[in-house]
Amino acid sequence: MALLELEDVEIRYGSLPVVHGLSLTVDEGEIVTLLGANGAGKTTTLKMISGLLHPHRGSVRFEGRPIDDLLPHSIVNLGICHVPEGRRIFPVMSVMENLEMGAYRHPKRHGQTAALDEVFELFPVLAERRSQLGGDLSGGEQQMLAIGRALMGEPRVLLLDEPSMGLAPLYVQRIFEIIDEIRRRGVTILLVEQNAAMALEHSDRGYVLETGNLVLSGSASELLDNDRVRMAYLGEDVTE
Repeated sequence: MALLELEDVEIRYGSLPVVHGLSLTVDEGEIVTLLGANGAGKTTTLKMISGLLHPHRGSVRFEGRPIDDLLPHSIVNLGICHVPEGRRIFPVMSVMENLEMGAYRHPKRHGQTAALDEVFELFPVLAERRSQLGGDLSGGEQQMLAIGRALMGEPRVLLLDEPSMGLAPLYVQRIFEIIDEIRRRGVTILLVEQNAAMALEHSDRGYVLETGNLVLSGSASELLDNDRVRMAYLGEDVTE
């Protein structure tokens, strides 16, 4: 049984369907990438999984349990945490206050402390700047803070939306190293990422969306070798 499963999901904004009949699975311990151009429905899919949107039809299951009618806080309480596109940190709050906002699942202080220790181990720069305002961090540091805030909830599944967007190459490499380490620590990851080559190199499997429709799926190596993916997402000329 898959840890997270979408079956024949349609998502609408008002009367406009934007995702059509999407089915995908994420097994425990995997990194799965969702690829597609802007407007393909990737971010919409993550919002739906995290309860910000509800499917018009189809089902979303976590450990076999339907979750498509749950509110966002209930989904977080199950262990599904979302790092949104654009980071969405609280810029006028300190690094420490931002992290504490991610720890509301922990009614006892010792739970927060254990999670905080892990976040500071992954992101030493956040420990150094715990008193600094989130808005004063660099883009790469803000992305680390957004991921760290989600990890404070001790997720079983982490939804990552465009974690490398707008970052310098050095930070992009570091973010993907951290994603690998998060997986090694037992967190399953569903990743939306424009940098298709980097995403697939760090993933087990992938799905490709085009205008809300699932057009390809397979192992990461299969997608990296696929001519359609290489032309559309890797910028390669495979016409010869």
